[in-house]
Amino acid sequence: MKSSAPAGRGARSVSSALGLGEKVFSTAEERQFASAVEAGLEQVESGLLAAMSFADNLADVTSRYLLDAGGKRVRPTLALLTAQLGKGNSDDVIVAAQAIEIIHLASLYHDDVMDEAQMRRGVPSAQSVWGNSVAILTGDLLFARASKLVAGLGETVIRLQADTFERLCLGQLHETIGPKDDQDPIAHYLDVLADKTGSLIAAAAQIGVILSGAPAGYRAAVTTFGEKVGVAFQLVDDVIDLAPPVDETGKNPGTDLRSGVATLPLLFLRRQAATDPDAADLLTRIERDVNIAQYGEADEVELTAAIAELRAHAVTQQTIDEAHRWAREAVEALAPLPAGPVKKALTRFADSIVERSS
Repeated sequence: MKSSAPAGRGARSVSSALGLGEKVFSTAEERQFASAVEAGLEQVESGLLAAMSFADNLADVTSRYLLDAGGKRVRPTLALLTAQLGKGNSDDVIVAAQAIEIIHLASLYHDDVMDEAQMRRGVPSAQSVWGNSVAILTGDLLFARASKLVAGLGETVIRLQADTFERLCLGQLHETIGPKDDQDPIAHYLDVLADKTGSLIAAAAQIGVILSGAPAGYRAAVTTFGEKVGVAFQLVDDVIDLAPPVDETGKNPGTDLRSGVATLPLLFLRRQAATDPDAADLLTRIERDVNIAQYGEADEVELTAAIAELRAHAVTQQTIDEAHRWAREAVEALAPLPAGPVKKALTRFADSIVERSS
């Protein structure tokens, strides 16, 4: 449910944005670092409403809908965090952090249309309120506004934004058409996650390095970190998707599966089904009930039971193990960064990704 004070407004902390424990920053240097990031977040947040203002009343309402619904602002936080490797917060870093968040919001409008999602951040999705056309056009407006923001940040940032936008679109396209006949479905799926999620997180981390004047050698490290953390994040989401609802959103377990999205647990199950009759039986029941559900006639009890069986199956633990592997490789990529609060925060962020349950 949407709170009376939208989560998208107000003071934010680097700890809450990245899912870190409040005691992560214990030394004076670390507290000073956290304060700098939080001051930047306040500037980003106060500037987002102005940056998302259009000369049209409907566009103002629709474009701010998901902004007001909440979000942790993970991507701008990462941009501000890596900026501390250089000269810290600057006007350009703040503008770039706003642009990254607007790109993320724009992608959510489009994703929900593609996935026919009914809920986003605890509120009805934009297309369920205004229809597909308005939701798509709102996403387009936000992409355009992000482009206007980065236009004054130099060729390197403009090119990075264009490359990231291209990868977001290709990731969605490849997810939609599925793997080629000669392509491993699991490898294809992981590539989609790297494009759809990892690319924007990596761009956020890169922008902080680029615009703060940090050593150029750090850029490759945070790029690899961002992509791998993004994949880990989505793999944990695949597991969380199978869990029963724990809040008032009323979300059914297996929302992605019900929408026809083959997440990693199901892909692992398909691979195992080739040699395991029990896995083949479970796969048959899930796919049968999902296909029927898309026509609104499924036995909800049977489908929920099959999803619970998948949640308890070894392939789900295999997915968790895979998420840990990606998070571990993300941390290993940070080796070129100097010891200090930035590296510590990024490391803890990767750890928190695979520890979360919602």
